[in-house]
Formats: sequence, structure tokens, C-alpha cells
Amino acid sequence: MSVEIENESGITAPLEQILELADFALAKMHIDPKADIEILLVNEEVMEEYHLDWMQESGATDVLSQPIDGLRPGKPNALTPAGHLGMIVLCPQVAMKQAASHNNTELREMLILVAHSILHLLGYDHVDLEDEKEMFALQEEIVSSFQEARA
Repeated sequence: MSVEIENESGITAPLEQILELADFALAKMHIDPKADIEILLVNEEVMEEYHLDWMQESGATDVLSQPIDGLRPGKPNALTPAGHLGMIVLCPQVAMKQAASHNNTELREMLILVAHSILHLLGYDHVDLEDEKEMFALQEEIVSSFQEARA
């Protein structure tokens, strides 16, 4: 996988773990190893600009996803073709503030947000309750499996 990551947030962030999780999640979703994804970490001010531009909503949010090629998950014997999945914009400051309210460490909160965004890039959504249950269970499975594999 080609995962490009850039930290413009102004704070130290767990870039290595984010990259490893992205690779893990994309492999788990059977995405061609030649596919690429961009991850940008920004501060709250910049995140608010993205939030206004992409969602027409004010205020900084934790994470945003912008799909590019509309790729969908593959299967073990039929990988999704290579392409550009899209861009993830993550605000570590917002993630760190909400971690405790979600009973997560700051690291786990950021990993969940990246897994969540990768699923959005692959067409998952949480508009209705059934879709939300499926997506949130899958993101939890990805993060838990990743953390268990690293332990």
C-alpha cells in the first residue's frame, strides 16, 4: 500500500501506528497493495476550514474522509483494483479531547478514527442504525485485531 501521511497539526502524533493501522485495514479489506491513500493531520483551525468546505458545517471535527476513485472492499481471492482511495483529514487535538468520553486512550481514539475513515472511503456509512452497527463493529474489529497483532 502507498499510504502518505503528513503531520501539520503542530503536535506530536503516533504517525507510525497510524501508518501501520492503515496498511493493516486496507489489507484486511482486500485492497490491492498498489492502491494509495493520503492522511493529513491538521490543527483545529485548519480542520474547521475543511469541515466548512467539505460538509458545510462549522467547527472543528475529529476526522473527515474524501473518497476519490470510489473503490469498494475486495474479497480474499479478488482484490479491489489499485487506485486512489482518497484522503483522510484527522485533527489529533479534537481526538484527544474526546478520547476520555469514549473510554479510549488517545492512541486508540486516533486509530479508531482512521479505521472509521478508511471504511468511509470504501463506501461504508452510518446513516441508518443497521449500517451504523455494521460499520462500527467492523472498525472495532479492525482496531482490536491490529492492536492484538502488535502486542
